[in-house]
Amino acid sequence: MTIIKRIIIFFFLYFFILNNLYANDSIAFVDLNYVFANSNAGKKMNKEIQARSKKNNEEFKNLKKKIDDRKQKLLTQKNVLAEEEYKKKYIELEKDINEYNNIIRKKNNDLNNFRAKVKNEFSDRLRFVLEEYVKANSISIIIRKENLLIGKNDLDVTKGILDLFNKNVKKFEIK
Repeated sequence: MTIIKRIIIFFFLYFFILNNLYANDSIAFVDLNYVFANSNAGKKMNKEIQARSKKNNEEFKNLKKKIDDRKQKLLTQKNVLAEEEYKKKYIELEKDINEYNNIIRKKNNDLNNFRAKVKNEFSDRLRFVLEEYVKANSISIIIRKENLLIGKNDLDVTKGILDLFNKNVKKFEIK
């Protein structure tokens, strides 16, 4: 009878010890937006995106000004021009407006595609940094901060990831 008790006690202790070992897996979270916005490479890419956006906006303003000027000029000539001539110029103006809208749409699409390529390249580079950080710090899981409801501040590894990212990734270019 004592052997059976010892075996039962041994199994209970064995399972409780194993459960405690598995409960000590480490979990951390990282704010990827912060890393992108504050990393050296991320800042450079943000400047590039802002420069392209600013250039597009200036072009859009110039196109809008040209259209508005042409529209205003056409309105002032409405009573002077023959009806057929006015309709012809109005149709030409509408055609140019559609053309300008297509140019604007294309430039916006190009900017959005560039942003997506930047995010993808950043994610690829960050993945290697995260893998290195996980191995070096024996972390089992890293969760995005955006997907986290609440957590201890000491589980936030954003600063460490940012430092490692700045150390390993000086810049990246999008073609």
